[in-house]
Amino acid sequence: MQEGIRNLSQLLIQLERLATEHDPVTLGQVLEALGQRSFAPLILVAGLILFSPLSGIPGVPTLMGLTILVTSVQMLLLRRHLWLPQWLLRKSISATRFLRVVHWLQRPAVSIDRWLQPRLSLLVHRGGSYLIALVSTAIGLALPAMEILPFSATLAGLALTLFGLALVAQDGLTALIALGVTVLIAAFTLWLWL
Repeated sequence: MQEGIRNLSQLLIQLERLATEHDPVTLGQVLEALGQRSFAPLILVAGLILFSPLSGIPGVPTLMGLTILVTSVQMLLLRRHLWLPQWLLRKSISATRFLRVVHWLQRPAVSIDRWLQPRLSLLVHRGGSYLIALVSTAIGLALPAMEILPFSATLAGLALTLFGLALVAQDGLTALIALGVTVLIAAFTLWLWL
């Protein structure tokens, strides 16, 4: 993670700069813009993509599920640097569509950032981050099936966004809220299947 990224607004500024310089925008370019230790920002970006209107594009939830899965498993293995396969790094989106999502997120980002602060650090360090990686892995595994259920990928995106924000801002309270959202998603998904 780059030194300066500590909240959602800073992350969006970095992504906006990237989209003005490249068209299309690849996942590899996003990763490079966020830095080599991009575990938390990448979870946040994948969550934001799923929470945005882009989650309605067929295949996007599955692609984000793979991205989350590869990222969270590496967190579980305690890797220092993120690795993604080349085929995944080459996946791209048009700069126009990417910028539309970034701009759509900017207003809520300011409000969200006012609320974020470092607290309950036990929930975002060591054992806490391991739990976040474990839950994110479960969400990543479930995302391909969520393409079938309306709004479930969007709800998963909300949980992943909250987990990413918790890790980026070192905010354990946000991690607790994300865990609560995940439990609600699981209950909602089970209810739809039954």
